[in-house]
Amino acid sequence: MAIQVGLEPWREQDLSILQRSNTPDMTAHLGGPESDEKLLDRHRRYVEGHEMFRVVLLPEGEAVGSTGFWAKDWQGLPVYETGWAVLPEYQGRGIAAAAVHAVVARAAATGDRRWLHAFPSIENAPSNGVCRKVGFELLGDYDFEYPPGHIMRCNDWRLDLSAV
Repeated sequence: MAIQVGLEPWREQDLSILQRSNTPDMTAHLGGPESDEKLLDRHRRYVEGHEMFRVVLLPEGEAVGSTGFWAKDWQGLPVYETGWAVLPEYQGRGIAAAAVHAVVARAAATGDRRWLHAFPSIENAPSNGVCRKVGFELLGDYDFEYPPGHIMRCNDWRLDLSAV
């Protein structure tokens, strides 16, 4: 039986998901853990209406991670970018791919941008595998500054939302 997940809008009570994801292992491909101040700032942005969601297992409703999408200009085009995190004790079960499939549907339903991109580190095999499994097309690799002051080499994966 395939794993089933739901996406629920990010709430004030979801700070603990970010805190549990802010470990050296979980952020190894993102420049390391964020300070408490930066984590709270990100949480506030999520609560204030960005397209960010807690990922819940169905039918239980247990929160197991986060995902979302946001507007970005990439190479002169308006696109969406997506990202995700699944808590360590739930990894390896297909939850990330199921969550990204769900966020793809949400982004496609928005209808104002054709492309959804994901930019995992070239060294992050699990996240690159999620992109492949969901049907993203690999366009190449690029240097990104994330977080500020930290250069990382990322793959550029693209999915055509008009085909969803």
